[in-house]
Amino acid sequence: MTAIRANSILPARREEIELQTADGLTLVGELALPADRDPIATLICLHPLPTHGGMMDSHVYRKAAWRLPALAGFAVLRFNSRGTSSVRGTSEGAFDNAVGERFDVAAAIEYAEFHELPNRWLVGWSFGTDLALKYGCDPAISGAILLSPPLRYSKPEDLAVWADSGRPVTALVPEHDDYLRPAEAKERFAAIPHAEVVGVPGAKHLWVGDAETVLDEIVRRVAPGVPVPLPKDWPGPMEYGDASAYADRTVAAFADKPR
Repeated sequence: MTAIRANSILPARREEIELQTADGLTLVGELALPADRDPIATLICLHPLPTHGGMMDSHVYRKAAWRLPALAGFAVLRFNSRGTSSVRGTSEGAFDNAVGERFDVAAAIEYAEFHELPNRWLVGWSFGTDLALKYGCDPAISGAILLSPPLRYSKPEDLAVWADSGRPVTALVPEHDDYLRPAEAKERFAAIPHAEVVGVPGAKHLWVGDAETVLDEIVRRVAPGVPVPLPKDWPGPMEYGDASAYADRTVAAFADKPR
């Protein structure tokens, strides 16, 4: 058995993908699938604010793609929204303050649906939670998990759509979040009567040191039959990611600025 560390990459089928938006842009991304079986569920990851370091490789999503296909049988679809860059490349277009990004969300959902990826859940993080709330309540989506939701771009009418849909919504809210803390989050999310608001003790907006907690909570809701907490060790082959590949984004991604 080998301990699973921050840069551990467990076995999976990984494919670089491109998403085509309805307004004519090409977005770059990656799909990670279980190595030896069909996926039981799909995570479509919507990343934090790209103007402040958010990207498809933001650490929680990177760890999800590196671990969850093997540990939970999930497909993990990550992509850079318009104008966003990472090691994978740069998506066409420019950041559009949660307006044009509606086409990015639609393109990701359509890709997952076309490729018959099962049990599709949106996982938004900060800015990505606003995109999920505004544009993600789609018949092809089973539910949404929101990490550090600031409710910055979301409007009451967006929450009302989720309330009417009955689709599950879970908000994981850090105790020490810079923008929306658990008590206020419970008040704001009361607009979605069935929404689950989970305060995470000791956590902060960027989930540094708490990625494993986040992954466990995601798996607990998306696939209740998968035991959690997830294993901390792996008995098979393992590769390691190049942490230096993300060094140019580390300072921006972990700065205490709006996401």
